[in-house]
Amino acid sequence: MDTAFKTLIWQQYGAAIDMLDDAIRNCPDHLWTAAVWEDEDDARYGQFWYVAFHTLSWLDLYLTGDYEGFKPPAPFLRGQLPESPYTKADIRSYLLHGRRKCQTVIEGLTDEKAHQLCTFPFMELGFLELQIYTMRHVQEHGAHLNLFLGQNKVATDADWIAQARAEVPG
Repeated sequence: MDTAFKTLIWQQYGAAIDMLDDAIRNCPDHLWTAAVWEDEDDARYGQFWYVAFHTLSWLDLYLTGDYEGFKPPAPFLRGQLPESPYTKADIRSYLLHGRRKCQTVIEGLTDEKAHQLCTFPFMELGFLELQIYTMRHVQEHGAHLNLFLGQNKVATDADWIAQARAEVPG
């Protein structure tokens, strides 16, 4: 697969992840468990921390490309809520894990892997299309969380990110 193409995919994917990271880093403690939106099934699904976790768990799964064999790293649970919200440190650790995994996967992408069919109970996509789909998902929720912070008058250093950062802020 063309190196320039893989570089541009990483630069944009990484930028979406970095914008999500900005929202997570800038979220004050008092909004960590606040409702970004109401969820009828369980109020926790709409809370800031959970939206961030949800985004990262799907990023991790879709970078794996295998529904059956996927298991998130500890302390994260698949398919169930934890007893208490994950901490900001836990979520940022998961984000950094996902960011590294994403860069590694994109850098190692071959034509064969790009065309590999990924089958999930709810959809089938080629691996490369799945990554574009996931990039959109990360960007969507990063935007939700950044908008929520702005609506709650949280002053942030967040700005539009044109390409993946060379280094992630601490």
